[in-house]
Order: sequence, then structure tokens, then C-alpha cells
Amino acid sequence: MSTMFKLNPLSKLIFLSILIAIGFLNIILSCALFDNWLPLIDVGIFLIAPLPNALAQSLSSAYEADFLSDSNPEAAVKEFLEYLTGFLVISGLIFPVVLFHNHLISHWSLVLSISGGFIIYLSIVLFIVGFKEEADDYDF
Repeated sequence: MSTMFKLNPLSKLIFLSILIAIGFLNIILSCALFDNWLPLIDVGIFLIAPLPNALAQSLSSAYEADFLSDSNPEAAVKEFLEYLTGFLVISGLIFPVVLFHNHLISHWSLVLSISGGFIIYLSIVLFIVGFKEEADDYDF
């Protein structure tokens, strides 16, 4: 196991809670400062985005890299869930751009909304990665 250092779980949790609070603050400021609450929909998109990836990771990890064979039907489900995660992340980034393009939000609301959504998604992914239980490898 080649980990550089291990952090205390409490310090990880404090860091991630501060990070997600900054993300929510950016989204709330993008709505409140400009009196337009449409960018708040972006929070929902970024909160839902990691769920398909978490479901894909819970499926068995033993499938072949040959995607043209029909030997494992779980491979198609896993790849679809990973695609759905990517679609939701891109949708969360593009949604404020579409609102800005239609003159529904201002330029600064766009910047705050995109940065806040990205920080929220990043903190959720870091939480999943940081608190993942590593299986102990035993050599018999």
C-alpha cells in the first residue's frame, strides 16, 4: 500500500464540510445577490450526479475489458451508470451557461453557480474516495 499519509477521519470530515459549505455559499450567493433563484436547480443536479457512479462501483468489479462480448451483462449496466454520471456532471456545468445565454442570469451569477456546483460535486467525490474502505490483501 503506497499511501503518502493518512489523515484523521475527523479532519477529513471537517475539511469536506467546509468545502461543501463554500460550494453551497457560492450557489446561494449566485441566487440571492442577483434576485434570481433559477441557479438553485444546479444544486440538485450536482447532488444527484455521484449516485449513478456509486451504484456502478457497487456492482461487481470483475468484468472483462472486451466490451463487444456478451459474456457479462453487468458490464453494460455499469457503463451506462458511468455514462449517466458524466451526463449529469456536464448538465450541471452547462445548465448555468444555458440560463446565461437566455439572459435569465447575469455573468457573475454564472461564475458563482458553476464554481459552487463544481465544488459541491468535488466534495462529494472526495468524501466517497476518502472514506472508502480498503480491502486488506492477504498473501497465502
